[in-house]
Amino acid sequence: MATPATLPISNPQTNTTTTTTQTQAPIATPAFRAFLSRLSSSIRYGFSQRRHWSELVDRTAMSRPDSLAEAYSRIRKNLSYFKVNYVTLLGLVLAFSLLSHPFSLLVLLCLLGAWIFLYLFRPSDQPVVLFGRTFSDRETLGALVVLTIVVVFLTSVGSLLISALMVGAAIVCAHGAFRVPEDLFLDEQEPINSGFLSFLGGAASAAAPSVAARV
Repeated sequence: MATPATLPISNPQTNTTTTTTQTQAPIATPAFRAFLSRLSSSIRYGFSQRRHWSELVDRTAMSRPDSLAEAYSRIRKNLSYFKVNYVTLLGLVLAFSLLSHPFSLLVLLCLLGAWIFLYLFRPSDQPVVLFGRTFSDRETLGALVVLTIVVVFLTSVGSLLISALMVGAAIVCAHGAFRVPEDLFLDEQEPINSGFLSFLGGAASAAAPSVAARV
């Protein structure tokens, strides 16, 4: 009796594993994880450097400046001392403005997500495919730039952001001009690149390889 022929058997697990590896989500890329780690550690460090809010609202240290030069000097010194508190105030004003306009908040989140998932942290071996058409990196970048210009300058989102930042800056300048800084200790040796927003440098260095590969 003849021996039955052996049929070849394919292993679907290998293909599945390969497909899963090739379709790795942008949020799982090392650059994005490094960005989130740098952002989290910098925010924690920044908040640890903030001054007590009781110093910020000390009514006994408030007085009207005698001249514009004195007001400018106070603002400069108070900005150096209360910089983390002031950035927090700006963030609160901006957050309140966006929360009171949910549509603008949704548009900004969608725009940020488009930049993150379609360009900044998208693996270089995964092209953008929409409606059956493959877009190059330059086409993707151009489309995102045009979309950003339209959202910021041709909708109410831009005016909302500008008005919120202007209100926050007015609050900061008013407090800085009326807060007497003589009792404040200014640390002149503090590194310029440290603090609440120092994650920008780390984020840029984390995203630089993926961005440079597309240019």
